[in-house]
Amino acid sequence: MSWLIVILAIFVPILVLNALAARRGGKTGRDVVVRCSNGHLFTTTWIALVSFTAIRLGNARVQRCPVCERWTRVTRARDSELTDEDRHIAAAHHDVHIP
Repeated sequence: MSWLIVILAIFVPILVLNALAARRGGKTGRDVVVRCSNGHLFTTTWIALVSFTAIRLGNARVQRCPVCERWTRVTRARDSELTDEDRHIAAAHHDVHIP
């Protein structure tokens, strides 16, 4: 019974925060377009409370930008502000794929 409480304590907050992000128009999951502090666009896996390739800092993360190949602060790009060209550029650059 205690293992069930532990599993719920881990997964319920993740599900709730991802649902809230989706309601605010923010995409979560695979191939989320992000912008590094140098302005480069790329895609990454972005799941609330979960970071395999980054260090979380609130709504931002520090991770390696595959464009400039530096560790930098990244934030999710607002989908409403992206052009088709921006999406194409971001799709051409992806950080490490998580299986």
